[in-house]
Amino acid sequence: MWHLKQKSYNCERCGNDFVSRAALKYHFHAKHLGRVHCETCGVEILREVPSHHSEAEHGMVLANNQRSCWNMNLKRETKFVAVGTATSCRMCCKRFGSVHAREHHEKQKHHFTANKRAQMATKFKPDSFLEYTTPLEIKIFVEEKLRPILGAVRLACASDVEGIIAFIKEMFPLPITDVIKGGSYIKGTDTQDFSDVDIVLFSKAFASLEDCQRTTPEILEELGSALIKSSWTNRLVLQKRTKFSLRFYFKCYKNHHGHSFDIMPCDGVLASVLSTGLKESFYHKLYLCSDDDKIQLYTMALLKYQVEFVKASTARVKDFIRLMKHWFKTSFAEPTEENKPFVLDPVNPTFNVCENSNAWDEVAHVARRSLLKPLFNGITAKEPWLFTNNW
Repeated sequence: MWHLKQKSYNCERCGNDFVSRAALKYHFHAKHLGRVHCETCGVEILREVPSHHSEAEHGMVLANNQRSCWNMNLKRETKFVAVGTATSCRMCCKRFGSVHAREHHEKQKHHFTANKRAQMATKFKPDSFLEYTTPLEIKIFVEEKLRPILGAVRLACASDVEGIIAFIKEMFPLPITDVIKGGSYIKGTDTQDFSDVDIVLFSKAFASLEDCQRTTPEILEELGSALIKSSWTNRLVLQKRTKFSLRFYFKCYKNHHGHSFDIMPCDGVLASVLSTGLKESFYHKLYLCSDDDKIQLYTMALLKYQVEFVKASTARVKDFIRLMKHWFKTSFAEPTEENKPFVLDPVNPTFNVCENSNAWDEVAHVARRSLLKPLFNGITAKEPWLFTNNW
């Protein structure tokens, strides 16, 4: 059975727990009465003097928060997971300096609590694998419904994928020094209904990392035009391009199957830096970087190690990743304007989902509901997988 802690009383302002209502009341009067959260930096200030809380103080608080985050001696499992929660309103996207200011705004302006929001996020499909009760049922489900179909289909698929990659390398406007292939198809974690391929093209033609940032949109535009004019055009569906990647859906094997492609140019210096083995220095530089665009370019160079790590995993680990993806697709309600989407990536350990998501409470709610399904009957939680209702 899941072990539940003794009931505690939580302060909505600072998140601390207390053993009684009296203790919570005393704490609130002593620490929070007459104070409000600054919507810019999240610090509590006296209600009467918000005008004295200057922009200089805002910058100092935010800088200190960022510095303390990177200087913490964290374990690997916590270093690669977002250490905070996004602070934009889940209804109107207004940004705040702290999660407490965000939640106060949501309650006051939208009459919307996290619990109500979480309940809206749940939508289990009738044939969910969570209803199974034996390992054999799960094994059969994975083999028949999730694992890619092997044989002639897979071989033809591999030939088509290599063909389009070869064409992309040929048409790339700059000389290529290295190519890294990633994505679920390359890692061996793709499913029957979803497969993606990431291609990072390194070139030393870029004068610097800043030059790479500046010229990438033009390079992607030229490459996209070449794809449209090529003999592959009838098998491509171009998608919305991002700042650093060209995206398209590629139909292969008689159009019965397809892959989502991401093509990303990158400064060749990053590939050569990592090849020397000085990864720790590179990671430290990545941690200290405050430029989101540069962080994205840095993580492209790490794709090789992500692929090696996942490809070396056992078949059961890869099947578990497939199950997690399927759980995500079949356990959450479809996004709407009121129920905005969030990002969950069980494969990429360097992707900070917190930057794009307010939804930790929604994920926790659906996870809690999932653990009550027949699949987990009689299972005891042990460290570090403890589960509690006190989230």
